[in-house]
Amino acid sequence: MAGTAAGGPAIQAFFDEATNTVTYLAWDPATKRGAVIDPVLDWDNRSGEASTASADTVLRAAEAEGVAVEWVLETHVHADHLTAAPYVKARTGAPVGIGERIRDVQAIFRPVFNAEDLAPECADFDRLFRDGEEFALGSLPARVMHVPGHTPACVAYVVGDAAFVGDTLFMPDYGTARCDFPGGSAHALWRSIRRLLDLPPETRVFTAHDYKAPGRDSFAWESTVAEQRARNPHVKEGTTEEEFVAMREARDAKLAPPALLVPSIQVNMRAGRFPPAESNGVRYLRIPVAMKGGPLP
Repeated sequence: MAGTAAGGPAIQAFFDEATNTVTYLAWDPATKRGAVIDPVLDWDNRSGEASTASADTVLRAAEAEGVAVEWVLETHVHADHLTAAPYVKARTGAPVGIGERIRDVQAIFRPVFNAEDLAPECADFDRLFRDGEEFALGSLPARVMHVPGHTPACVAYVVGDAAFVGDTLFMPDYGTARCDFPGGSAHALWRSIRRLLDLPPETRVFTAHDYKAPGRDSFAWESTVAEQRARNPHVKEGTTEEEFVAMREARDAKLAPPALLVPSIQVNMRAGRFPPAESNGVRYLRIPVAMKGGPLP
């Protein structure tokens, strides 16, 4: 439990160590109305089997707290886990929201996976949020911030005194997100992070992942804007945009693709829907194939 601050949501975090992902249950203590943010679908990449165990844990926690889940919020199309958004929606009736620039992500990856079944106008999602758009979580004000860089469609949700920042920022001892995916930009990420760091210094910052910085023995996901400004090695006060971009691009050039990149993108850009079944009734995920140094035989 991350607890409650005056004027802010109560928050319970659920860490999925298999993908280093944090799912949040956030709610208004006054009305008990809440949201599930970045839910994880358990996925065995070796067998192609999925499970809703992690999502069920979140839903049981909501029931135990008496929270009515009214939103399923995605910070972006994740490349490292499959989303359980449609399952949470089916169980609660909550609409699924994401940033409106999901259109750009679909345009990039539709030809990669020959995904001709993508719903027109991103209709797999129920709400496409604009930058600056406001909505309510119970009696708490919530605002959407478009924070591209990691992907073109990344958003942060600022609910009361809490900011759910997705993959823009990690813990202050770890750094920031990679920018080498199609449509990513280190310059854009810098500008996005500066917007986040302009929030009030006491704002609680909740990240979508943690990888345990060297010297830290436990996973963590909550900090503050003040801590990020003071300690984050990539963007702390005094760092210039040129320094950040040079560091980020050099670092990204050495990173391997996420283990679940191929299944995650295909499912998540469809709001958690798997590709349609083929003539034998089975659904398949596609793997684009290329040969290094020449054409395939």
